[in-house]
Amino acid sequence: MERYTLTEKDRELIKAGLEVLAQNFDDGVYNHTVGCALLCKNGKIYKGVNCDGIHGSCAEYITMGIAVSAGEREFDTIVAVHDKHLNYVIPPYGNCRQMLFEYCPDIKVIVNDENGNLIKVKASDLLPFAWKPVVC
Repeated sequence: MERYTLTEKDRELIKAGLEVLAQNFDDGVYNHTVGCALLCKNGKIYKGVNCDGIHGSCAEYITMGIAVSAGEREFDTIVAVHDKHLNYVIPPYGNCRQMLFEYCPDIKVIVNDENGNLIKVKASDLLPFAWKPVVC
């Protein structure tokens, strides 16, 4: 698994995720507890929060949907955040890993490594032996 060093743009992405979360956090309700920021290859940043409920949707899904709805198809880096998590960064859950693998397996994902250091890895490295659509 290749590991990438964070850039200043990556730190701005973490900040953007924290800002959208702060603007939308529902204290006591907990419908919006994770922020996400997505950097496209053209330099545009899209932000979103999770929508929790009986069939909630993760911040990564929401943010990817916003970007795709705006016509984006080339993605560079994504990060999910919460202000009380280690380095503010939350790794994507299984469903989000699968979605990233299907939409953009080469997107870089900001995560904490085993020593608590921020790194970037490709989405395809986060989900070994991923399910792949069968082309008939």
